This record gives sequence, structure tokens and C-alpha cells, in this order.
Amino acid sequence: MELSSKILEKAVNEMALLPGIGKRTALRLVLHLIKQPAEQTQFLAEALQNVRQNLKFCTNCNTLSDYEICEICSNPKRDKRTICVVEDIRDVMAIENTGIFKGLYHVLGGKISPIDGIGPSQLNINSLVNKVKNEEVDELIFALSSTMEGDTTNFYIYKQIQQNEVKLSTIARGIAIGDELEYTDEVTLGRSLMHRIPFEHSIKNN
Repeated sequence: MELSSKILEKAVNEMALLPGIGKRTALRLVLHLIKQPAEQTQFLAEALQNVRQNLKFCTNCNTLSDYEICEICSNPKRDKRTICVVEDIRDVMAIENTGIFKGLYHVLGGKISPIDGIGPSQLNINSLVNKVKNEEVDELIFALSSTMEGDTTNFYIYKQIQQNEVKLSTIARGIAIGDELEYTDEVTLGRSLMHRIPFEHSIKNN
């Protein structure tokens, strides 16, 4: 895309690096920012800078947080013996919006996908296994997307911890096969959590 200004072109090219943003959309966003008051753009720049400098990963569950321990993990009212395993922060937000789940989370940071070069060592799986082995965990709920990669990740974790005395369950398949968790409506997701099934049953059904 040839533009009359190199400064504008640089801004558009950087904006277009964001997922789901093409060059035309990037140009529209940059032109919109130009029309806004200068302080509005400054606020946006400061907010993004603050994200890069001060946002942390919770040392307990790996979700994004303002603090070393996130507000969910530090909440004494949460059930610390029940852990919901999710792919990323968007899944935590989706489940929290249902108002159903009262336990803690463990964010893997992705799912096993050999075709994308993502193996178990690149995910937060070892810390989950250690948590099950060394802490008082009653139930582990697999809440990954119902895709081949999600099922592969579930099964890998299952093999790592099957010798431990912990209940393993997976959200009910009210969520269509192949669906990403973050796009599931709150009612369906909430029901899937409430009617979760033993993980061993999901293996037999596949």
C-alpha cells in the first residue's frame, strides 16, 4: 500500500501486524486516531506502554494480572482444591462471565500442536503436574477447546497425572466439536461446566 507519508505508512504497517487487522483496516484505525484529540492518542500509547511494562503473569495460575498473585487466586472464597485447565486468558474471562465456576484456573498458554511446532515443553504443563502432585487438589477440569489439539493436550496431561488421586473431568460437549471456548455463549458454557463428565468417559467416546 503506497501512501503519501512515510510516517503514516509506518504507523499503518505496525497496526497491520495485529491479528485480524489488514492494511485497509489498519489505515482506517490510524486515520481515526489522527482525528482524535492529541491527549486521546497519548492515553492509548500510555496504556499500551503500561501493559508491556507492568502487566504480570500470576505465579500460581499463569493468567495475566496486575500483581504477582492474581485476584482470583488470592480470593479466600475460591475453592482452591478445584482447578479448571484452560488455554489462555480469554478462556478465563469466558468462564468467569458465566458466574458458575468458583474454583481456580491453570492457564497452559496454548495447546499441543505439532503442525505449529508447539510441544508440551512450550506450555505450562509441568507446573500443573507438580501442582497436582504436591498440593491438595481434588478435581482437575479440562476446559480446552473441543478440537483435535485440545483433546491431544487433555490426553497428554491425563497420562502425566493418572497415577495421582485426583478426579479428572471435562466440560460436557454442549460445545460443538471444533469450537473455540472463547466464542461459546455464556449459557452453553455454564451448562457445560455444571454437567461436566469424568474424563475417562470422554476418552471412550472418541
